[in-house]
Amino acid sequence: MTGYEPAYRRLLREGGFPERVRQAQAALTDCNLCAWQCGIDRTQMVGVCRTGTRASVASAFPHMGEEAPLTGRHGSGTIFFARCNMRCQFCQNHDISQADAGEPVEPDQLAGLMLRLQAMGCHNVNFVSPSHVIAPIIAAVAIAAQAGLSIPLVYNTGGYDSLAGLALLDGIIDIYMPDMKYADAVLARRYSKIPDYPARNRAAVREMHRQVGDLELDGDGIARRGLLVRHLVLPDDVAGTAAIVRWLAEDISPNTYINVMGQYRPAWRVKAQDIAPLNRPVSSGEVRAAQRLAREAGLRLDQRWL
Repeated sequence: MTGYEPAYRRLLREGGFPERVRQAQAALTDCNLCAWQCGIDRTQMVGVCRTGTRASVASAFPHMGEEAPLTGRHGSGTIFFARCNMRCQFCQNHDISQADAGEPVEPDQLAGLMLRLQAMGCHNVNFVSPSHVIAPIIAAVAIAAQAGLSIPLVYNTGGYDSLAGLALLDGIIDIYMPDMKYADAVLARRYSKIPDYPARNRAAVREMHRQVGDLELDGDGIARRGLLVRHLVLPDDVAGTAAIVRWLAEDISPNTYINVMGQYRPAWRVKAQDIAPLNRPVSSGEVRAAQRLAREAGLRLDQRWL
């Protein structure tokens, strides 16, 4: 990553971290850090996300299966956080997102994980399901940056994020990787148990792009800054692919990098309760059709899975 300075290095140099950490901690007392904006005092009780003041980490390792610009030769340094602010009824990681898997960590321990992943040669630190643990992430990055962390940070989110939470991450996160799961609010509530997803998701993606712009790659094809969108193809077009790719091209940028993912399979409650139409895998034809829509919209498709 020669010649590139991650955003948080500048914040460290300018002395901005103490105030940012203070603001994030203060937000926990009337929490608005994700799109639920539940107003819970998380220093006293858990919020909708079932999380208090500490993050719980389920795993941390170099991931070789992420998008090509993140994985490179040495992997993306993923830190999987336990629990989630969404309740996707088909979640393939439900043992992490919906259960109590993982160990609570203090900010210095989380910082140590980041530094260890950097030492292993990872191209980035990839925070998976981070929306409910923004405050401890910021505290940990402040520690890790002081100790020499110098690789890009990836915010890998389900896309149900608040503008207040994202404002605290401005100048810290280098690469935003949000899901855009649904174009229809009714279907989002039915299958992920969240209100007003499309509007909140689009507002979040717009703010993410304002902060970091289109995805930038270095000479080796490794991402260093920008927006990378994920879109999971669902059976019977439950996700609403056409509306999402059209919005990205027209309202964000035709240069938006998108991974149109075809790995959906029934899991968790959808599988157990045989909930149609999500009770079957997507077909190859459905995936090709969704990728064609993204291509016709002029978006940049991740090539790894095409």
